[in-house]
Amino acid sequence: MNSNLNFELRGDVITLDALLKALGWAESGGAAKMMIADGQVQVNGEVELRRGRKLRHGDRVQTGTDDVRICGAGQQGAAKPKPSASS
Repeated sequence: MNSNLNFELRGDVITLDALLKALGWAESGGAAKMMIADGQVQVNGEVELRRGRKLRHGDRVQTGTDDVRICGAGQQGAAKPKPSASS
């Protein structure tokens, strides 16, 4: 799994549901919403139920055995968002 992965922000923030989709942890916005509503996602060690939760540099997101740390733009070793089908 993706333990200790870093995710590089393009701007200042990303919403929780958008992060789950960008990482491929959720196949769609609906799947991300269900994961969050079901209490499957933690932000900084706490269960997060808001899909629009804004994530910033330094935040950590976990689901199952997957774990990612949010990094500011330009941080080395950070994962890039997957290209969307509409790109």
